[in-house]
Amino acid sequence: MKTEKLKEGVEAPEIELQTDMDEPFRLSSLRGRKVVLYFYPKANTPGCTTESCEFRDSMPAIEEKDAVVIGVSPDKPGAQAKFKNKHKLPFTLLADTGHRAAEAYGVWKEKNMCGRKYMGIERTTFLIGEDGKIRKIFTKVKPSGHAGEVLSAL
Repeated sequence: MKTEKLKEGVEAPEIELQTDMDEPFRLSSLRGRKVVLYFYPKANTPGCTTESCEFRDSMPAIEEKDAVVIGVSPDKPGAQAKFKNKHKLPFTLLADTGHRAAEAYGVWKEKNMCGRKYMGIERTTFLIGEDGKIRKIFTKVKPSGHAGEVLSAL
């Protein structure tokens, strides 16, 4: 599924995935609230753990801005649940096992590690407004300090 590159000001694509609790989730169910939608490559890896734990630690300030955090990776619901429980993450993680959401948001990319090319998620965060439109896009995110950047943009 090929989509145009998303831009700030456009409607955020709908997401329908299973949560870390293996329950159905629809992004549109959060209409009326600000959403911090962050895509990360793999649960329980160093960078993803740093990023997720920083969001966890920033939750009181994020909630003061009437925003909700949602994490998305290609991991299965069970792996997401283990990651969430291990690090006491107080927000929903989505299992994008077929990478439909990652493709819709343009973050499913060819990556290169030690000369080996493969497809995976490029760490990216989308701030979505109460109206369902993308307000800000953070690309090629560095995990450390990112939650602070997001909080400043809220």
